Amino acid sequence: MFQSVRNAFKIKDVRDRILFTFVMLIFIRVGCQLPIPGVNREYFSQWFSNLTGDTFTFFNAFTGGSFENMSIFALNITPYITSSIIIELLTIAIPYLEEKQRDGEEGRKVLISITRYVTVGLALIESAAMAIGFYNQGIFDGTMNPWLTGFMIVTGLTAGSALLMWIGEQITENGVGNGISIVLVINIISRMPSDLWSLFNMFVKSNFDSGKALMGVVAAVVIIAIILATVVLTLILNGAERRIPVQYAKKVAGRKMIGGNSTNIPLKVNTGGVIPIIFASSLMQFPIVICQLFGINGGDSLGGMVLRMLNSGNWCNPAQPVYTIGLLVYIVLVIFFAYFYTSITFNPLEVSDNLKKQGGFIPGIRPGKPTNEYLTNILNYVIFIGAVGLVIVAVIPIFFNGVFGADVSFGGTSLIIIVGVILETLNQVESRMLVRSYKGFLG
Repeated sequence: MFQSVRNAFKIKDVRDRILFTFVMLIFIRVGCQLPIPGVNREYFSQWFSNLTGDTFTFFNAFTGGSFENMSIFALNITPYITSSIIIELLTIAIPYLEEKQRDGEEGRKVLISITRYVTVGLALIESAAMAIGFYNQGIFDGTMNPWLTGFMIVTGLTAGSALLMWIGEQITENGVGNGISIVLVINIISRMPSDLWSLFNMFVKSNFDSGKALMGVVAAVVIIAIILATVVLTLILNGAERRIPVQYAKKVAGRKMIGGNSTNIPLKVNTGGVIPIIFASSLMQFPIVICQLFGINGGDSLGGMVLRMLNSGNWCNPAQPVYTIGLLVYIVLVIFFAYFYTSITFNPLEVSDNLKKQGGFIPGIRPGKPTNEYLTNILNYVIFIGAVGLVIVAVIPIFFNGVFGADVSFGGTSLIIIVGVILETLNQVESRMLVRSYKGFLG
């Protein structure tokens, strides 16, 4: 891997793309520190720190801490991610979008344009809701007109989100990797040093300061072991696949015999990627975010208990085990969305029809309906294994956060995203290096 990176800098085209990506990421991190006008940042930081549990931890990690800083990039690329998910889901419900999805490059450009417009619309709605919530919480700068303050907040947050969307697209076109994914990863990574420092102070330094050096060493070893185990599980989950062998029948074309070769259908164990976790987390945290923005906590009522149950900061807490019911709901949602998302992206009936048309078959399985049933059964089994793996990777940090109070923003979800994007980016860099090598050799 490191040899590939060194070789990449020897090729001008690849080197320029890497440097362009690096400059864009620096620009993003600077923008995450620029305050949005009209918001009392000191009061906002105090309000944010007083939030119970980790209601906004997931959102703040995805924005690289820009939400906590209330910068112009506070919304970050979350509206774009939501927009992309909505458009992708609507392609199975709206014939026009489904047709564009099948139209190749031209159709893809239309879907991208629609996604951009929906992103701006979502950013406007989210920023307006945040402005109203901030006004109700008294976070507005009292020296300015509230209407003008609200307008600046909505305009600044929407413009910041649109700018990041544009930067992500520029990285995809002129840099390396998927731009939106790269932006998301750099946001998550930017929060990890402070989280690791918090873990060190909470479990290692505190034990050494109190004269419990052995406990401090044990705590350090346990923390490192948990992080390594989570990374290894993520790597295994990201790379594991079930390969279904496919044989093609021989055909006579003129005087030649063609076909007869064998290949396979690779089914990734983690077919849905991190999408099921993002869907489940977003669905459970949405009502909490809305209630927090409008100052609603529910108190000791049934509604308040439900809100605390939805908050992952209350899960696996030995003092309040009843709230762990929310974790069971979360697990069910992850498994459900794993099946739901895979059903959209992989159609066994379409695959079996294509195999039949091309003269391909799975050894021991008849073409047509039997192939469809076989693929469906294998897919259901693979999806379940992948969903269980996702749950294990996601729940490990949640368990230790609840039992030991280790409040960190990075967890299984973040590690899955980081590992997947880094591997994808390195593969793209290596592919470009191979293309350049072939051109130089043939030229």
